[in-house]
Amino acid sequence: MKFMLDAGHGYNTAGKRTIDGMREYEFTRKVAAFARDMLTSYQNVTVYFAHSDDRDVPLQERTNAANTLNVDTYVSIHANAYGSTWNDANGIETYVYTTNHQETYQLAQKVQNNMVSLTGLRSRGVKTANFHVLRETNMPAILVECGFMTNRNEAGLMRTDDYQRKCAQAIVNALAAQYNLTKKQTPPTPKPPTPNPPSNPPPPVRSDLFRVQAGAFSEKSNADAHVTKLKSDGFEAFVFSDGLYKVQAGAFSERKNAEALVARLKAKGYQAFILTD
Repeated sequence: MKFMLDAGHGYNTAGKRTIDGMREYEFTRKVAAFARDMLTSYQNVTVYFAHSDDRDVPLQERTNAANTLNVDTYVSIHANAYGSTWNDANGIETYVYTTNHQETYQLAQKVQNNMVSLTGLRSRGVKTANFHVLRETNMPAILVECGFMTNRNEAGLMRTDDYQRKCAQAIVNALAAQYNLTKKQTPPTPKPPTPNPPSNPPPPVRSDLFRVQAGAFSEKSNADAHVTKLKSDGFEAFVFSDGLYKVQAGAFSERKNAEALVARLKAKGYQAFILTD
């Protein structure tokens, strides 16, 4: 699908403006830019601009470009005004040409409904008009008025990124619904590569220990007294329980060290033996 977005007017072309001096193009160009960025998230979509920040593009040049590029839809973005002072005129309205076909009206209705839903402003409905960009284009073309620059509240909204994004999102939502656009799939995050195992892996670490037990008692007080005696003879010992109160005097990763401790304990008159995990 090929879409042309038209930010109404230009920096120097006569257009609407707020009572305190904000020009219509300052608002419409930002809505168009946000809409273009949002449309890039859909598959098989190309977006063109009818306007330019470098110069004010005449209306005939805008519609000629759309016809030459044979775009599928033309969306002109504007802001409304009433009178030359702050007043209560308010709301959103969308225009189609006076003799438009059903597809154009359906798109206009979708834009209108999305605008009202996302901005919360009053709906002024879908209307017909003999505007140049609607009359001189060979494809479905709509013009949306995104609020009144002479309404103090709506003019304040138009200055904000949040409102500009809402207007852009409304247009994009309508285009996506009208033309059954499909979102691009986000590629999955690649998994880090599995490192190759070393050619000569180290030998596995043994988890078994050789524990030296130097007594077992049914009463903890007896086990504690035995630990005291062992310590007085220069051995490290502590009590652990698995139903009985057992006295452990050491634990070693190599059996020969455990056997050496058992020999020393027996030389001092203690009974000792080796347990393995």
